[in-house]
Amino acid sequence: MEPVYGKGGRVAGIDVHKRMLAVVVADRVDPEQTRKEHKFGTEWRSLRQLREWLQSEQVEEVAMESTAQYWKPVLLELEGHMKVQLAQPRSTTARQGRKSDFRDARRIVKRLLADDLTLSYIPGPEQRLERFVSRARIQLVEDRTRIQNQMECLLEEGRIKLGAVVSDLLGVTSRRLLWALAKGEEQVEEMAALAAKHLEASEEVLRDALHGQMNATHRRLLEMSLRRIESLDRDIEELDRELARLQSVHQEAIERVCGVPGMSLIAAEQTVAEAGVAAAAFPSAGQFASWIGACPGREESAEKSNSNRSPKGNRVLRRVLTQAAWAAVKMKGCVFQKQFQRLVPRLGKYKAIWAVAHKMARLIWKILHDNVSYQERGNLPPDAKSVQRRKQRLTRQLRDLGFKVELTPRSLNMA
Repeated sequence: MEPVYGKGGRVAGIDVHKRMLAVVVADRVDPEQTRKEHKFGTEWRSLRQLREWLQSEQVEEVAMESTAQYWKPVLLELEGHMKVQLAQPRSTTARQGRKSDFRDARRIVKRLLADDLTLSYIPGPEQRLERFVSRARIQLVEDRTRIQNQMECLLEEGRIKLGAVVSDLLGVTSRRLLWALAKGEEQVEEMAALAAKHLEASEEVLRDALHGQMNATHRRLLEMSLRRIESLDRDIEELDRELARLQSVHQEAIERVCGVPGMSLIAAEQTVAEAGVAAAAFPSAGQFASWIGACPGREESAEKSNSNRSPKGNRVLRRVLTQAAWAAVKMKGCVFQKQFQRLVPRLGKYKAIWAVAHKMARLIWKILHDNVSYQERGNLPPDAKSVQRRKQRLTRQLRDLGFKVELTPRSLNMA
């Protein structure tokens, strides 16, 4: 059921702080003459008073600055009662020496009415919960990577070269050896016997890698790191189950996103959590790619382009798309691999992979927004329109070089 907002035609600007809110109410028609100002606290009782006061003033739209995380309680209190807009800090910046609480709120109102605010995308309550779980998982994975790097430094300090002879330092075999080191095992022959038979390194190479000088402090730190890794693994698995439970109603959309080359299950779940099950907030694929930051920026002055650097955008999806792009270009016959191979000589591998990520972003928007499935056409012969465009492009390039070009179909030439 759609929320019913007030009909008074009034708007409010809120300058958000940790312990107080500066609120300004103005009329859309004459914002200067009908202004009202009030301060509120940020505890639950004050937020309830804020909502009731705004409703009594017939406010139908509220704009506030996205200050740290302090805007979230305000949003949760006003959501469903009036339209809430979240403005990015850069679009509400004041001139130096002209900043005060109510002046900031008045400026937010003026820029809202002038359509001069850069507004952030606010997902619904269910999607926000999915986002929260997904981003908590990302944080745990980053913590796990940091501890793994610290563990590698610790092994180098103890002259243990296990990381140089195994593909995964935290694999089953490697953990068995690390726990033996942490428990004080000093016989490298016995530790080498713990290795799995399928380990690529020979037993002699493994013995040399395990022969080091680890003292009691090194072993104690190693044991602590292993315990933290195991604890993080359990927490990550639990968050995976929780995210799957929250997104159980979106399984059909997640499966369609998984059909894109390079997209794993967790990457598809994170994509749906960030963009929404239908990407309904983005009217076009270009706007979706711009929101992610997977497209060239534009900074132009006096008809001169100063920078085409991509905006930061949604960092979670930027990371997901970049990782998926690197995985997709390794798949033989994939359309993304062909695009990457075509662009690498001209752009280099990093810009080429960014172009692949941009194309993947537009494709994912199409899949979510239009409820379609991915079909791989990298192995199919090019269609007639593509052949015609390429023929015209190559012909034009040869003529620019001074050649006279006459095209003869191969079938006629063979005859």
